[in-house]
Amino acid sequence: MAESTPSSVPDVLAPGLTCIFCGINPGRVSAAAAAHFANPRNDFWRLLHDAGFTPRLYDPQEQFSLLDLGIGLTNAAYRTTPGSGDLKRGDFDRAEFEVRIRAHEPRAVAFVGKEAYRGLFNERPELGAQLRTIGRTGLFVLPSTSPANAAVPYGERLHWFSELRSWLEPTERQAVRGLVLDRDGRVLLVRFQHPVSGHAWWATVGGGIDPGESDEDALRRELHEEAGLTDFEIGPVIHTRDATFPWQGRLIHQHERIHLVRVESHEVAPTIDLAPEGVTEVAWWSLDELDNPREEVVPPELARLVRNLTA
Repeated sequence: MAESTPSSVPDVLAPGLTCIFCGINPGRVSAAAAAHFANPRNDFWRLLHDAGFTPRLYDPQEQFSLLDLGIGLTNAAYRTTPGSGDLKRGDFDRAEFEVRIRAHEPRAVAFVGKEAYRGLFNERPELGAQLRTIGRTGLFVLPSTSPANAAVPYGERLHWFSELRSWLEPTERQAVRGLVLDRDGRVLLVRFQHPVSGHAWWATVGGGIDPGESDEDALRRELHEEAGLTDFEIGPVIHTRDATFPWQGRLIHQHERIHLVRVESHEVAPTIDLAPEGVTEVAWWSLDELDNPREEVVPPELARLVRNLTA
């Protein structure tokens, strides 16, 4: 779908795309054509096809057909310039860009050129997957496809486009979690914080299932490590959830089963250092706090689940 922009090149965006390719800004040829990567000497469209993103070579004027393939297009800066070197620091609006991405929640954003990423985040990236994220969207940096980057061989650029396509297929992970309720109807939650982006959220206690573990073994291990819980019975599965998210430079597709665990009371006492797992806090939450969370809570329907269980 066309989305209005401050330039003559429209954003090609829709909710839930697999990947949004982000150029640095419109050049004069693209602005005249109102199309992304429209310079005939720009290799973007050929690389997209040769890496297997498109079934045939697309023309820049077919840019909106990419949406049917789960692909979107945008720019890091909207102002048209003769070259990217003519951009100024103020041309990049990181806050607006992150709002734009969060509004569409793609699986990933692929920056076409290091300077597109650097302009927004003021960081010098390496090519490939980044540790930084935008919410639940992973970030990847590709070589520039501009003719100005002709010193980088086509084969090397194709290598990174192919790496992106492989990286976009998430790693499968099985997980088990416990919705731990005490006698006062409070639920035990852990707080995760991304080490680079600072994005924080709260979730039920639990984690990935190690090879050879049963759900019960994994859940008992996780509750002991994260909260110091040892004396409890594991109840039935009350909720299942599938989620795809970036973590430590990878995309993870996690299928998790949430069991009900009831305890009388418990003073939280983790038995391992949780910082390497991105956990900054473990705490009890009341139902009133769940109804008005101070930070993001996952799954979003957790308050309803707790209310049904305590009714």
